[in-house]
Amino acid sequence: MNTYSLIKPLLFQLDAETAHDFTLKSLQCAERSGLLKLYPQAPACAPRQVMGITFPNAVGLAAGLDKNGAVIDGMAALGFGFIEIGTVTPRPQPGNPKPRLFRVKEAQGIINRFGFNNLGVDNLIENVKAANYKGVLGINIGKNFDTPNEKAVDDYLICMRKVYAYASYITVNISSPNTKNLRALQEKEALSDLLAALKQAQLELAQRHGRYVPVALKIAPDLEREQVNEIADLLVAHKIDAVIATNTTLAREQVQGMGNANETGGLSGAPVREKSTLVIQQLSQRLQGALPIIGVGGILNSADAVEKIAAGASLVQVYSGLIYKGPALVHDICRSLG
Repeated sequence: MNTYSLIKPLLFQLDAETAHDFTLKSLQCAERSGLLKLYPQAPACAPRQVMGITFPNAVGLAAGLDKNGAVIDGMAALGFGFIEIGTVTPRPQPGNPKPRLFRVKEAQGIINRFGFNNLGVDNLIENVKAANYKGVLGINIGKNFDTPNEKAVDDYLICMRKVYAYASYITVNISSPNTKNLRALQEKEALSDLLAALKQAQLELAQRHGRYVPVALKIAPDLEREQVNEIADLLVAHKIDAVIATNTTLAREQVQGMGNANETGGLSGAPVREKSTLVIQQLSQRLQGALPIIGVGGILNSADAVEKIAAGASLVQVYSGLIYKGPALVHDICRSLG
């Protein structure tokens, strides 16, 4: 029995967001006290070359768990091959009213409607600078809730310019269901305009900093095949470096009749696994290796990770799986992927 199986029942007696905050604070304390040095290292596995970056292993932390980059060193101690922090916005914002995080225990799912709650991009940068972590760091950027879509590109560019010097790669999040109208940015014309502006800024920043930082786009699982194909074609046309598939789902077929299933927000965990894998397959078929796919959504064991890789992903990320399975999940996946 691992340590997490002893702690989990206590955490699950707390409100979900309270448990989330408690876990992050505990990680901070454990890291500062040196206790995390006692945590076993992830098993050695083959490094992956993706986006021109060497990833020590293929298992990453998905964005959303550490929105402000407050526990980077704590997360690193759990054996991740890479860590993605955010989503961060130009200005601090509180997000949606509480309660806004719910467990769907019977299905090993989680519903959140956080709404990009974060302390702003400047705070995140200070946390990155204070961290000791020297590994692969993704920074996930978004727009403020009160920025209209026609001005969204300005918010993304503000964040990109500020985080560029500190990121191994930058993820553009246009697929959260919890910021009004954000997913409309996935539509063809809006997306093409956004990607064009981001690519131009990326090339300017690469010249200024003497370092090319790849850009990835994170998309939703609730897309028709035609939309997936359109997005894939735009990614290639604008020379975007990677795609992350997928964010949370608005669908509820997998959790009908279960506790908390009717809460609004994005559903993650086991119920999104099939939808996420299908989008990865569709992207893979359309892209034909033109750019890499990072698979995320419903990975709760090593077989789920293997399924994502088989569907066409080069790397995987976990979030909800950590909540249901604990940090041992990272080690299990590492072993299975070799």
